[in-house]
Amino acid sequence: MAHEENTALVLRQRYELLKGAEHHKNALIEELLRRLDQLTEDYHQERLDHARESHFNRDVQRREMELQDELRKYKTVMDRDAFVLVLIDGDGMIFDDKLTSRGELGGREAAALLWSSVTDFVHQNVPNLPSDYKIVTRIYANLKGLGDICHRSGITEGPDMLDDFARGFTGSKQLFDFVDVGMGKDRADDKICEIFKLHLYDCHCRQILFGCSHDNGYARLLEDVSEPSILNSITLLEGVPFERELFQLKTKYRTTKFKGLFRTTKINVFQQHYSQQPMQVQVQQPQPQEQQPSTPHTNGLPPPPAQYQPPYLPTTSRATSGSPVNAAPYYPVASTWASTAMTAPQATSPPPTPQPAAQQPLKQVPRNRYGQRIDPVVQYDPNEVKRIKKLKMCNVHFLRNDCPYDPCTHDHHYKPNKNEMATLRYVSRMTPCKFGSECDDLKCIYGHRCPSDQEGKKDCRWGENCRFDRELHGIDRTAVRTTKVGKK
Repeated sequence: MAHEENTALVLRQRYELLKGAEHHKNALIEELLRRLDQLTEDYHQERLDHARESHFNRDVQRREMELQDELRKYKTVMDRDAFVLVLIDGDGMIFDDKLTSRGELGGREAAALLWSSVTDFVHQNVPNLPSDYKIVTRIYANLKGLGDICHRSGITEGPDMLDDFARGFTGSKQLFDFVDVGMGKDRADDKICEIFKLHLYDCHCRQILFGCSHDNGYARLLEDVSEPSILNSITLLEGVPFERELFQLKTKYRTTKFKGLFRTTKINVFQQHYSQQPMQVQVQQPQPQEQQPSTPHTNGLPPPPAQYQPPYLPTTSRATSGSPVNAAPYYPVASTWASTAMTAPQATSPPPTPQPAAQQPLKQVPRNRYGQRIDPVVQYDPNEVKRIKKLKMCNVHFLRNDCPYDPCTHDHHYKPNKNEMATLRYVSRMTPCKFGSECDDLKCIYGHRCPSDQEGKKDCRWGENCRFDRELHGIDRTAVRTTKVGKK
């Protein structure tokens, strides 16, 4: 009996074990099924994502290939017409005397030397240029004025030789042009500035070599360029040493110098002219200046639009002094080829026929025996000069009544008294006139000699950093009508 009871107990225990195992088996199967469902769902989602990504990648690849094709087409077009622009102010960027003195042959040689120098420069400094790029050269100048001054300075044998030089230069290569801008103030400057701005953002123009080292007026144009990629596409070409404002831009722009091609010094017109054989020189006798009307002085042309600031006019209280109405154009002494060409007398020219005062305004500008303009000596108080400077009055408005700026950054509303006006005239004379001692503008408010010269000092206090050219120091203040000048 006892044995049967034990057997029943063992069987029950075995049953309980089997029942628990079945439970664990079912739980495991259910867990596996849930995991399978989750993996199946993830798999389907992954397939959808993969299909979507594959479709997107195919679109991207197709678009990339299309863009590459377009870029190749654009690059082909750009490379097909790529060029380097050489832009030169011929009134101040002077070719070497040995070239200009040879007329047409010299012009051809100058063009060949310039082409060779530009080619070497581009090879070393301008990457990624196609092998068939072109060199376009534009030189703008007043050929008549240049020819006269080169002849009178002893550089050429006759005044027409510069025409021959320009003809030889232009005819030597298809894209080389020496352009005659004719007589007129700043015609070359205006054309050069427009050509510069026209090609500044031209994708075909890979480099601009800008020959303008003699003229601070171009600093206004160059200061407006700020994009790094554009700055890298401009190189300043040096002939004579860079003027002060341009020298300050040398850290911003790349510069280069073509040795033996351009003059490195200015032509001293007076020294070369008077070192020739004795001659009679007609110089104007100073006369009392008549009261000028207060109408704006426009040099016979309409005033510039208010929104346009000519590149030769700085943004401070300085403006370029112009020529009187009906007067011939003239250039800064020792700054350009055309310096004094239109106003200084010729050795063979007879004395001019007297004309009414309205037709001969030059008679009212006092000049010394060398033909240099004489500024009057002005008494001033140094403390008053400092005070007037701080007032920031517009010199052009108060002294000429023809300020070209609208709006102007300087004061037009202050009411200066007589003494303040006199001091303002002295302050304005501290800025050199663009036309130097040759200026014939009766209303000119700028200086035609160094202020140290007015103060009676033997040496200029500013030394080599003086804003006035060397020939504007130590000017003879004796006004004459005629004088006989021999060899020095």
